[in-house]
Amino acid sequence: MDDQTRIELEAAAFRALRHHLIDKRPDVQNIDLMNLGGFCRNCLSRWYQEAANDRGIEMSKEAAREVFYGMPYDDWKAAHQTEADAEKQAAFKVAFRENVGGKP
Repeated sequence: MDDQTRIELEAAAFRALRHHLIDKRPDVQNIDLMNLGGFCRNCLSRWYQEAANDRGIEMSKEAAREVFYGMPYDDWKAAHQTEADAEKQAAFKVAFRENVGGKP
């Protein structure tokens, strides 16, 4: 497989993942994704931002989240985010530290 085809397939897989998480399963909470998988929608938007910045494209965290979520992040949270219990919050702190580093 040539590099261009590989890049196009990887981009298609990313778009399918984004569509699944944003459109098909907005009920799946970011905290659950992070606790189980070590990443969440915010991680995906951060990776998008980092890829843009690596290519000399200025993009803030907020702008990357809006691109990924298709709306301002605060609007997404208001529409889809639910309260997490203390157990999930404690697990999130560990998962975040192990997978992202620092404090959430």
